[in-house]
Amino acid sequence: MYSKEELKHLKKEFWEGFGLYCSHVPALKRRKSKFMLYNTKMKGVELKFDATRKGASVILEINLQDPKQRLEKFEQFEQFKPTFEKQFPQGLIWEPTYIRETGTIVSRIYTEKNGIDLHRRIQWMEFYQFMSTEMLKLEKAFKMVKEVIE
Repeated sequence: MYSKEELKHLKKEFWEGFGLYCSHVPALKRRKSKFMLYNTKMKGVELKFDATRKGASVILEINLQDPKQRLEKFEQFEQFKPTFEKQFPQGLIWEPTYIRETGTIVSRIYTEKNGIDLHRRIQWMEFYQFMSTEMLKLEKAFKMVKEVIE
């Protein structure tokens, strides 16, 4: 088990390593910023990574505070499910109501890889490969539908 300080240092190393890994990915080399993430230019919609002891996730999150607006935005994305699923033949997980650890309710569309552990440095390459590949696909699908949804 790690102390709070050791865990903080481990996570810092992990994300620095991910940044270094991404700087060597050919598809990311010419980009000003590696990934879109919070800069979707769509209110209440963000792209995110999550890395835990259970695995890795690549997420499109709708976090509008008004539940009605949040669900309407989710349904707009859901109309383009075939566009998203084309990028993800293995499918995506569509959750109109997802409760974060903090208790905040959001909507999520995501893919995940289970069975890898952030605490095991030997598995970091699996995290990095999964997260970079899947985020590129999620960004591509998002960009295809963004203008229509706005």
